[in-house]
Amino acid sequence: MKQVMKKVWRVLQKIIISTFILYGYNLIATRFNLVIPINVFTVGSVSILGFPMLFVLVLLKVLMF
Repeated sequence: MKQVMKKVWRVLQKIIISTFILYGYNLIATRFNLVIPINVFTVGSVSILGFPMLFVLVLLKVLMF
């Protein structure tokens, strides 16, 4: 039971940290009109794949729009 709670805590920690990373990026990126929306897809992908996924999302934003 203790290991399950530890894993759940770790997942929640990653989700919260990735949300703050996206929010901090959006604070800076509003001047350049490169805002990435904070939704389930972006938070989940940054949580699972880590900080480099933010660069991929920015690259997709630049290339698509």
